[in-house]
Amino acid sequence: MNTLTPDQLTALERQSIELPSWAFGNSGTRFKVYGTPGTPRDPFEKIADAAQVHKHTALAPTVALHIPWDMSDFGDLRKHAEDHGVTLGTINSNTFQDDDYKFGALTHEDAAIRQKAIDHHFECIDVMDATGSRDLKIWLAEGSNYPGQADMRGRQDRLNDSLQKIYARLGDDQRMVLEYKFFEPSFYHTDVPDWGTSYAQVASLGDKALVCLDTGHHAPGTNIEFIVMQLLRLGKLGSFDFNSRFYADDDLIVGAADPFQLFRILFEVIRGDGLNNPDVTFMLDQCHNVEDKIPGQIRSVLNVQEMTARALLVDRDALAAAQRSGDVLAANAVFMDAFYTDARPALAQWRESRGLPADPMAAYAASGYQQKIAADRVGGVQAGWGA
Repeated sequence: MNTLTPDQLTALERQSIELPSWAFGNSGTRFKVYGTPGTPRDPFEKIADAAQVHKHTALAPTVALHIPWDMSDFGDLRKHAEDHGVTLGTINSNTFQDDDYKFGALTHEDAAIRQKAIDHHFECIDVMDATGSRDLKIWLAEGSNYPGQADMRGRQDRLNDSLQKIYARLGDDQRMVLEYKFFEPSFYHTDVPDWGTSYAQVASLGDKALVCLDTGHHAPGTNIEFIVMQLLRLGKLGSFDFNSRFYADDDLIVGAADPFQLFRILFEVIRGDGLNNPDVTFMLDQCHNVEDKIPGQIRSVLNVQEMTARALLVDRDALAAAQRSGDVLAANAVFMDAFYTDARPALAQWRESRGLPADPMAAYAASGYQQKIAADRVGGVQAGWGA
């Protein structure tokens, strides 16, 4: 099988990938944040830039916000997004940029500091109420640097107690997704370092608590598609943060380092009925440091679409037959035939049939939008890390 069927094209038609507002602000390495002409100065300009990605690809109808970086009048911001053809999506909390959280937030020994962090998440839920958002995403930069520094078991207990309080505040149609990261910024132990810890915590909370899988948050050699399979099997995969890495949590354009890995992940998404499943949110989590931000996001969503198309081309009947018969090479050949199929010409033709540009990257470059925002956005403070 090397052509997309009508059913597969319908699946691609429904695909949506949420964009992170922070991808449009200035970012950089641990040593420097870089500035670029035309960078948004407020959440409204971030939304306008995100809307350009959706305009050229029809793949990115929602935009995630980060609190407090995107604080604004959320009624106005919601209308602004809708006027630009997109909606507001996941609300991301921040407990890693306050001096009080130096030794933890939801895990802190001091009950007053824990309550401050809990209250911040209550504020995020209030934002969700105003924006119509469903998901609250929590990532915790918490742990310790030295053996003996912290009571690891006590921190897990305090984390669970804090999460229970936040979970109890969620509305009937709202969810919590708990992200994990195997190291950094704490180097001896991290409080939520892997999918098992995240799963153990959310499983104790209830059906509205799920795991967020960031594709860059794993030790080298980790079989990420196995984790995808297992979480889908358990009904606990709530969302993806798509990015790519060469060494650690690089937050590069998804598929840049290992497109075959992205293909394998998306095959397991399809195999587990996760594609276009309303319970599984596809989102990007990337920082564009040396490339222009809007084209970086366009390239990212196109990479996900292309690898989804290739994964849909896997002949699952032939694959299952080879697996049942123990024919190792035949099974692998079925997999590799789909991966090596160039879906780009078919996708370009399909885009044109929908009134979209065949080449969204070229269309954006020719639109003049980048030059316009560089000229218009002079003055003020550019958005970036911590803003």
